[in-house]
Amino acid sequence: MVTTQRPAVVLVGPPGAGKSTVGRALAERLGAGLHDTDAAIEAAVGKSISDIFVDDGEPAFRELERTEVARALAEERGVVALGGGAVMDPRTEAALQGHLVVFLDVGIADASKRVGFDRSRPLLTVNPRASWVAMMNARRSTYERVATHRVDTAGRSPEEVAAEVAGLLDGDPA
Repeated sequence: MVTTQRPAVVLVGPPGAGKSTVGRALAERLGAGLHDTDAAIEAAVGKSISDIFVDDGEPAFRELERTEVARALAEERGVVALGGGAVMDPRTEAALQGHLVVFLDVGIADASKRVGFDRSRPLLTVNPRASWVAMMNARRSTYERVATHRVDTAGRSPEEVAAEVAGLLDGDPA
């Protein structure tokens, strides 16, 4: 059981990296909870991220996200999974300092299989593959900068990725 005074690990990465799925497998492996910031925002607001983007706009969503991430980093224990764009906010980037942050890296082929590039991804609704590649190109350096570790998820099951991340927590890079 994880009994840290802060999240044991923070998962970051683009849509389709497996943050939520790997997060569940990792939390189970650690005997800890999973806190998904996107799910928390949806529960608090009572609508999907996609609907928040449409109804209120991206700036409103990003403010909700910034607030929820700051709260989660201060109060949650176990595994925290951030939304794909959360790290792009300079205040969030700064708040991640001192945390164990794992960048779940993924390529377009695996991301497209996992995400399906459906309409629930507001930033990927127009030409999803090109949008995803452009998004990843814009975000990669930030993911790499905030991460204390990078784990390649290509062709791997969530359990395999969770095992590698758990090994990082134990100081054994598997």
